[in-house]
Amino acid sequence: MKTQTKSNAFFQHFDRHAHGKGLKGATTHYCPGCGHGLAHKFLAEALVELGVDERTVMVSPVGCAVFLYYYFDTGNTQAPHGRAPAVALGQKLANPEAIVVSYQGDGDLASIGLAEIVHAAQLGVPISVVFINNAIYGMTGGQMAPTTLMGQKSTTTPYGRNPFHGPPMHVAEMIAKLDGAMYVERCALYDQRQRKRAKAAIKKALQLQIEGRGFGFVEILSECPTHWGLTPEESEAHVKNVLEKVYPLGVVKDEAREPWFHLAKPCFEPEKVLEVLDTSRETPPAFLGKRFPAHLDPHDVAVKFAGAGGDGAQTAALLLTKAAINEGFDATHIPSYGPESRGGTSYADVHLAREEVLSPAAPNPHVLVAFNAPSLDKFGGTVRENGVIVYDSSVISHVPPVARGVRVFPVPCANIARELGSVVVKNTVSLGALQAASGVLHDDSFLTVLRLALANKKNLLPLNEEAYRRGVAAVRQAEATPV
Repeated sequence: MKTQTKSNAFFQHFDRHAHGKGLKGATTHYCPGCGHGLAHKFLAEALVELGVDERTVMVSPVGCAVFLYYYFDTGNTQAPHGRAPAVALGQKLANPEAIVVSYQGDGDLASIGLAEIVHAAQLGVPISVVFINNAIYGMTGGQMAPTTLMGQKSTTTPYGRNPFHGPPMHVAEMIAKLDGAMYVERCALYDQRQRKRAKAAIKKALQLQIEGRGFGFVEILSECPTHWGLTPEESEAHVKNVLEKVYPLGVVKDEAREPWFHLAKPCFEPEKVLEVLDTSRETPPAFLGKRFPAHLDPHDVAVKFAGAGGDGAQTAALLLTKAAINEGFDATHIPSYGPESRGGTSYADVHLAREEVLSPAAPNPHVLVAFNAPSLDKFGGTVRENGVIVYDSSVISHVPPVARGVRVFPVPCANIARELGSVVVKNTVSLGALQAASGVLHDDSFLTVLRLALANKKNLLPLNEEAYRRGVAAVRQAEATPV
């Protein structure tokens, strides 16, 4: 239980080991001599001394500090690898009164997360970043990190880092050059004097956030005895005599800025949000289709559009998704691009659900729209029994074996589009054919979404409306081939 007299922001017992019981309930997962433990200690003490531990959210990364949430008795969020700054920004903007700390290692922040930390620092929103630099990938086995020193051996540089691998990255200096960053300092942990400086730097970065002044970044040179192949004592000496010469300690940037972050807490109450958006209605909206396409599936209809790059499969899928949403259904659109930009197959999966789409993928669709032969060959056999296939007979001459009861509609989409004077509207032809063949929504559902999509290109609307109608007519004139 928390008390007002606690000396730090740690849990009394760490549940990761033995459910927090006995001696193991007071141990962490860090190796002996690792600097993470001291960095945790200074951060936990600073939070309590500043009186903000009760409103702090720690964001932990993928890396050695992945289990940070077992130790800090604060709010905690686990972020995907490298994305901790983006998650931290989300936490801060959703709850501006929170004190948000992004705690990351060099492999997480300086490698896969480089774009995220640069964006967060340049944005300058007051969050605090604690960056642990031990010049190696610790959690994954000792590979070369962006901060690994020249000549340093690792599992991926067994003969030492050389010019071919590029020089080590000076992260603090890079962050300091960004206009949004306010305070940047590099510290170490190898003796008591440096430890006091490290704690003071962490506390200052937190204080600047509390005051709403700006983005604070503290880099800490940390020991890693395990992957350096040294004892804890030798590791401290290595930081002092080797690491510090490459990464000089001290304040890199410290600008005086007036407090500016006074963002009001966002409102998450649905009724108030609807009032702001002016979308509240006394009666439900009148939908065009007035029914869910239960003849295809009682709860969730899956549609796949597939073709070569440039066929318009992705656009057609997106238009169907928007039309379904306009009808009041839950709908998702997931594009998938193959390696071929032209001539191969890319596809998009669409789901329309009466209540909620549970999985956006459509490995076994109810309806397939295929624009080229490779797509029909690849996906024709995946269509469910009694499903529907619409294919462009302008370029497809054969139909592969399909499931029982599948209705197959050949529609010359490309030829119709050429007759209309623009081959690019063949995907609009396919939407008309899709509707006529499957009855998935309503003609007006598609025509409405077309008008919305072309609101700024009204000269193209008559062409697309005619393309849609020609697709409908082609299906109604053709005789489906049941299997």
